[in-house]
Amino acid sequence: QVQLVESGGGLVQAGGSLRLSCAASGSIFRVNDMGWYRQAPGKQRELVATITSGGITNYADSVKGRFTISRDNAKKTVDLQMNSLKPEDTAVYYCNAWMVVTIVPKQYTYWGQGTQVTVSS
Repeated sequence: QVQLVESGGGLVQAGGSLRLSCAASGSIFRVNDMGWYRQAPGKQRELVATITSGGITNYADSVKGRFTISRDNAKKTVDLQMNSLKPEDTAVYYCNAWMVVTIVPKQYTYWGQGTQVTVSS
């Protein structure tokens, strides 16, 4: 069974830092783009950051300069280092990955279960 398992998150004061990690497991032929999304109460899920298998990154304007996404292709992991956290960063953060999981070269999107990040003022 292919799955994404997240770790990290928690409660932190404004200005603090947290690190989220996500690992892909199961029968996987290839992991393509990976990323992090978040969903605050009453809001739609939004992109936080993505990274290609070649290391090209993309960030939401709201997190540029504060968050850093990285990945380890060999370990099939993606991390999100979050610095200078603000109360408005409070949300459930979801790991996402596009993966080829069969011999047919077609990718599918997978989501982690979500991890809560709460930033107190």
